[in-house]
Amino acid sequence: MADVLLQDLWFHQVEGVVIENVVSDGELVAVRARTAVERAVCPACGAWSSWVHSRYVRRLADGAVGGRPVLIELKVRRFRCGQHPCRQATFAEQVDGLTVRHGRRSTGLQKVLERLAVMLAGRAGARLSHALAAGVSRSTLLRLIRRLAEPETSTPRVLGVDDFALCKGHNYGTVLIDIETRQPVDLLPDRTTSTVARWLADHPGVEVICRDRSTAYAEAGRLGAPNAIHVADRWHIWSNLAEAVEKTVVQHRALLREPHDSATSQATAALENAALENAANLDHSSPTGPRTTGWHSDRVREKHTAVHVLFDQGIGLRTIARQLGLARNTVRRYANAASADELLVGRWTGRTSILDPYKP
Repeated sequence: MADVLLQDLWFHQVEGVVIENVVSDGELVAVRARTAVERAVCPACGAWSSWVHSRYVRRLADGAVGGRPVLIELKVRRFRCGQHPCRQATFAEQVDGLTVRHGRRSTGLQKVLERLAVMLAGRAGARLSHALAAGVSRSTLLRLIRRLAEPETSTPRVLGVDDFALCKGHNYGTVLIDIETRQPVDLLPDRTTSTVARWLADHPGVEVICRDRSTAYAEAGRLGAPNAIHVADRWHIWSNLAEAVEKTVVQHRALLREPHDSATSQATAALENAALENAANLDHSSPTGPRTTGWHSDRVREKHTAVHVLFDQGIGLRTIARQLGLARNTVRRYANAASADELLVGRWTGRTSILDPYKP
């Protein structure tokens, strides 16, 4: 009865394997088994052979039992191929559902690790595999992913097109996504119009192209799929909106009022007065001196005024840095400067803008 239970436990989906015994060796469970079929198929010519050449033991790692790793010691045979034209003189028998050629893991454990690699990939998957008492390295999991057969894909009806960084700031490619199934379709080596247009022309049937506002992708869609409808995806709409709001807030930051705080109320008033004075003195600024307008100039003057207002009250640099959200070294640099002009002399000296008359 026990032999039947063990047989069903390890080889319930495998035929032609008989368990001899199971040995618990410390932290390892060893399952000793042998093949019981009379003949095997030659992998080269497909002919059956019962001519045994030799026997040897294969050691296969299997799924853990009770938190302990399992090793299957399987006695297999090597057969001779009796077909004279066949180039395969001898071959080792394989057990369907248990072994593969040159494999050192059972088919069941191999499938588990492949799924683990697809879900978690490198280091995270390796950590989980050790917790499951089937430890493998992150490199092994990545190799399992590369060996997987590519799934068959069809041309999607709604195609998502976006770029991704191979080397951020230098090399970019294009990723194509099936929006309806949320599955990747293809990766292109660059994000040029000709490459994307060629792919669309070779895969007719795209009805909707979901993309960003890139002119290259727009032109590629017009050339490769002229009848497709172009739409902006939700992520890019929100991203563009956030960028526009941030740009607007930065341009009109002088008009925004800080929340009322007794500790910084005087600094806020000083900032507003400094902004008004800068606007009033715009026409009197010297073209050769430090700039009195512009985003960088206004920000430096505002921070310089705020730091000195708090510093004159006897507040320490560390407290000022915490209240204004600045680094302590930055606060020290502002405190040591008698005026904001000392901080603005250099790169921005003497530079004017066609927008200066309209800044106030």
